[in-house]
Amino acid sequence: MSTNKMQVEIWSDVMCPFCYIGKRHFETALETFSDQQQIEITWKSFQLDPTLPEKEEIDHEQYLIERKGLPKDQVKSLLDHVTQSAKQAGLDYHFEKVITVNSFNAHRVIQIAKTKGLGDAAEERFFKAYFTEGLDIADPATLIRLGTEIGLTEAEVNEALTNEAYSGKVNRDIYEAQQIGVRGVPFFVFNRKYAVSGAQPPEAFTQTLDKAFAEWREEHPAPSLEVTEGPSCTPDGNCS
Repeated sequence: MSTNKMQVEIWSDVMCPFCYIGKRHFETALETFSDQQQIEITWKSFQLDPTLPEKEEIDHEQYLIERKGLPKDQVKSLLDHVTQSAKQAGLDYHFEKVITVNSFNAHRVIQIAKTKGLGDAAEERFFKAYFTEGLDIADPATLIRLGTEIGLTEAEVNEALTNEAYSGKVNRDIYEAQQIGVRGVPFFVFNRKYAVSGAQPPEAFTQTLDKAFAEWREEHPAPSLEVTEGPSCTPDGNCS
């Protein structure tokens, strides 16, 4: 983490439909935030259902009925509502394609992506793969393909999937979430002082960004230099 930027940490699971929607709402708020260059985002792993197998056993609708104990009519209504919410955020969900598998392998790849400055790219690609394209995010071959699309090498993806250090990073994020009281995702933490839980509208993120950043800026004032001018050159080729 950088010490000269305000930290925003986001706990998320790539199989969480509201996490993708929340990502879009946060990005919408960040686009209009005047000090966005002073914000550093760190994605944190979280698992909604660590008991899921790595191989699909049931489709997503049946998963919600059997594993979550929800009535079929309620599940259909829920998925329709989430699909509509996603559409309003500019996302295209296809729950009929979703392959409901354990997300741990995907989180391991996200962890190595973070070390390469590709954490956000990994989250975005895996969300789309899961909710729009219906890809298997537990399958190593699929993760290699998706990883190389965002700039990782095949060797790096394999390293994430075989080196227990990356499992440890996933588990540490999950443990940290438990310690600070995260009960569901998405969960956004601003400067370790404020939090936004859930896929709140962009306005909620804007308000929290403004409040958290104002306090952070007081603690980390921008450098103010008294400049004595002299002959100099600028990057656009002007020398005077």
